[in-house]
Amino acid sequence: MKTARLEAFSDGVFAIAITLLIIEIKVPEDTSHLLTKLGELWPSYLGFVISFLVIGLIWANHHAMFDHIVTADRTLLFLNTVLLMLVVFIPFSAGVLAAAFRTGESERTSVVLYGVVLVAGGIPFNAIWEYARRNHRLLGPSITPAEAKRIARRFYLGPVLYGVGTLLGALVPALGIAVFALLIPYYWLPPAMHWLRKPQPAQPAE
Repeated sequence: MKTARLEAFSDGVFAIAITLLIIEIKVPEDTSHLLTKLGELWPSYLGFVISFLVIGLIWANHHAMFDHIVTADRTLLFLNTVLLMLVVFIPFSAGVLAAAFRTGESERTSVVLYGVVLVAGGIPFNAIWEYARRNHRLLGPSITPAEAKRIARRFYLGPVLYGVGTLLGALVPALGIAVFALLIPYYWLPPAMHWLRKPQPAQPAE
């Protein structure tokens, strides 16, 4: 089957997941000291920003993958469903993270939970690309096998680096969050992005 319906469904799930992030930020009930109350919500703002950019990053790379994946089968649909399930779990883990830092309790546990969700999400993401590129079975002519392999190597780093951040967060929670935050620009601006774009048709000479 073609991938149009899969992509449309995925876009809808990404949109819902990224919107759910704002629900965790509760409006202060006591407005007598509003500035102070708003300031106390800084963990929620932090979780919102990091998670919004992470989900946006997953969506952008998912979109880029499906520039080259031109057909889908039931296995690919299943792998994509597992990925979306874990994406939708990010708002919950972000809420737990914010709550722990607001109270100052169980911060290590909350960072580990957040990191485990990110690591787990990287597994089906890599599986989608790996499955599609094997023998070029689901890819179109817009990418060569060598280019697909180079992209796969970069994707492999995601779960590993998030795993490192999770382990560091188990020791020093703030350090784990710093690693998660630093990986956002790393993957938003990858040097391999030109391989993820469809080639533009050559313009006829005038």
